[in-house]
Amino acid sequence: MSKIEELIEKLCPDGVEYKTLGEICDISRGIVISKDYIRDNQGEYPVYSSQTENEGVLGKISTYAYDGEYLTWTTDGANAGAVFYRNGRFNITNVCGLLKVKDNKLLTRFLYFVLQTATKPYVNKGMGNAKLMSNVMAKIEVPVPPMEIQREIVQILDNFTELTAELTAELTARKQQYEYYRDKLLTFQNNNVKFDKLENIVNSVSSGKNTEKSIDGLYNVYGSTGVIAKTNNYVYDKEQILIARVGANAGFIHKANGKYDVSDNTLIIDVKENYNLQFLYYILQSLNINKYAKGGGQPLITATQIRNIEIPIPPLEVQEKIVNVLDNFDKICADLNIGLPAEIEARQKQYEYYRDKLLTFKNTAGGGGNF
Repeated sequence: MSKIEELIEKLCPDGVEYKTLGEICDISRGIVISKDYIRDNQGEYPVYSSQTENEGVLGKISTYAYDGEYLTWTTDGANAGAVFYRNGRFNITNVCGLLKVKDNKLLTRFLYFVLQTATKPYVNKGMGNAKLMSNVMAKIEVPVPPMEIQREIVQILDNFTELTAELTAELTARKQQYEYYRDKLLTFQNNNVKFDKLENIVNSVSSGKNTEKSIDGLYNVYGSTGVIAKTNNYVYDKEQILIARVGANAGFIHKANGKYDVSDNTLIIDVKENYNLQFLYYILQSLNINKYAKGGGQPLITATQIRNIEIPIPPLEVQEKIVNVLDNFDKICADLNIGLPAEIEARQKQYEYYRDKLLTFKNTAGGGGNF
C-alpha cells in the first residue's frame, strides 16, 4: 500500500468533501492592459494574458495589482479553461480570471493540480469563441481532502513537473539555438539580395470565411493555432500559409494542407509557384509577426499589414538549400519520435496518469470522484 493509500485509509476512508469554487475562493477578473500601455510603462511586474506560451506573460510593467498566491485562468479564446499557478506580484488582463483561496483547509497548489482537468468539461466551445466565465467557474466542484493528503500529492506532482521542466528547459535552449541559426541564415541585407513587398510574391492574402464549428465532418477547419473543427465542405485543396489575425494568438504562423476550410479569424497566404512556400514560412516566423498586432483585449493583424511586409527574394536554389537545413534542424527540435521531444511527451503522459489517479476521491455525498 502506498503512502497516499495509507493516508486515505487512515484519514478519510469514507471519502472526502467536495465544495464549489464559489464556496472556497474569491473569484474576480482582470482589466484591459494594452500592448501600448505595457510599452509605455515598462517595469519588473508581469502582465499575464490569455495565451499559454511563456506562462502567459504578455509583458512587464512598473506597477502590480496582486501580491501573493493565486490561480489565474483563461476566460476566452482557444486556451479557455487553461489554469496557472501564480505566486508573487503581478497583473492580469481582462481575458484572465482570478482565484484566491479563502478556505484554510485547501492548498492553492493542490487546487491548481485539480483544476488542470476539472475545468475542461465546463468550457463552452459554441459560437466559435470558447469561453469559461466566472459564473460557470464558481459552480465547479472540487475535492477537499485532509491537508496531510494534499501536501503529499502536491509533493509528488511537483517532483514530476520539475523533471519535465528540466527537460523542457533543455529543449527550449535547443530551439533558441535553432532560431539563432534560422535568423542568421535568413539575414540577407549584405548579400545583394533583392527585397520586395510580400503582396508581389503571393497570389493573395485573404481572410478565411468559415464560421461553422462542429466535431463531425470529413475535412479539417483551420483556425488561429491549428485544426479547430471539422466540416463536410472543403474550400481549399493546396498547401498554404496561415496567420492568426485576431486574439491572443494574433501573429501565430502555421500551414494547412490537403482538403480543408479556414476560419474567419485567420489569414490565408497563397504563395506563387516561383517562390518556395516553406522558405516564406521560415521567413515569416523569423519576423515576429505578432509585433503588428494592435489593440488590448482583442489584438488584431490586418491583411494590409501582411501584404506590405518586405520579404527577401534570393534565387530559388538558395531558398531550397536553406529550407533543407532548417527542415532538418526543426525536425530535431519538434519531432515527437526523436530525443528530447519524445522523452518530454512520455514524461507528460506519465505525469497526467498519476495526477488523475492521485486526484480521484470518493465523494462523501455519494458518487465517484469524476470532476
